[in-house]
Amino acid sequence: MARNRFLAALDEGLVTVAPGARVALLRPPGDWPLDGLEQAQVSVSHGFFPEVARWWARGIEPTREAVPADLAVVVAPRSRALARALVAEAAAAAPVVVVDGQRTDGIDALWREARARLGAAPALTMGHGRLFVLHPGAALADWAAGPPQRGAEGVFTQPGVFSEGRVDAGSRLLAAALPPVLPAHIADLGAGWGYLAQAVLARGGVARLDLVEAEALALDCARLNVTDPRARFHWADALEFAPGEPLGGVVMNPPFHRGREGDPALGRAFIGAARRILAPGGQLWMVSNRHLPYDEALAAAFRRVSRIGEEGGFLLHHAEGPRR
Repeated sequence: MARNRFLAALDEGLVTVAPGARVALLRPPGDWPLDGLEQAQVSVSHGFFPEVARWWARGIEPTREAVPADLAVVVAPRSRALARALVAEAAAAAPVVVVDGQRTDGIDALWREARARLGAAPALTMGHGRLFVLHPGAALADWAAGPPQRGAEGVFTQPGVFSEGRVDAGSRLLAAALPPVLPAHIADLGAGWGYLAQAVLARGGVARLDLVEAEALALDCARLNVTDPRARFHWADALEFAPGEPLGGVVMNPPFHRGREGDPALGRAFIGAARRILAPGGQLWMVSNRHLPYDEALAAAFRRVSRIGEEGGFLLHHAEGPRR
């Protein structure tokens, strides 16, 4: 756990925090402990809405970017490119950078890469992970991510978003299976960088589309990829989204990972969210991974459920008539 490694690093003197020193936390989970730190000296930067909401509940208002500090702590994500970008951002904000992460998320490779560039990166290994300390200055400035870039398929993506630089195969299948006419008010839950939204807006009958996405980096890209005035963008947790009126339709390619492990409960929660926001005659179009079937969850949530396609590792579902 990041908590134990950071506290251990403080105890062992690998990391020191002077009284009143400013500490910037980059992408920490909402339950990241502040033991040994005064809340007034801590700033948090994050872009994932559920974690941001957890920090709000603790009385801290996260920013999108790291603020100047004496020490910056990066909680490394699974995306190597995003992890590098966060280290570069931390180095621009503070003279001392602490990087913490799990081995299953690639922290050892990141440590070796940093050590090769800087020559030294004192480390502590503990709890299936590693914490290391850098004094990078401007030496890792080339790790910075920059703004979203247009890729080979003509869409904007950036490090840290799902299906970076390409169209996800499941989303492509679902987009092709959508009917020629869709309900007037529809939502894309977990909209990502906007591929499904583009397909929805190309169909007839759509008067408004709500793109709901928890990752701010992905929503930044969606705003560049989806320029249709019928689109509305919501930085929000799809499981809590309230559209203001019952919807005629929902499309979604729900996530199925919490960290590295697959979690079918997350997809089931998305099905529950669709049921909650749909009108009595509302319809759902959904793609899922074959190894995480949701047939029972769909049957429990909707009166009529059908499979409208399958290919490779994906299943396509259509459901209508949410059960109350």
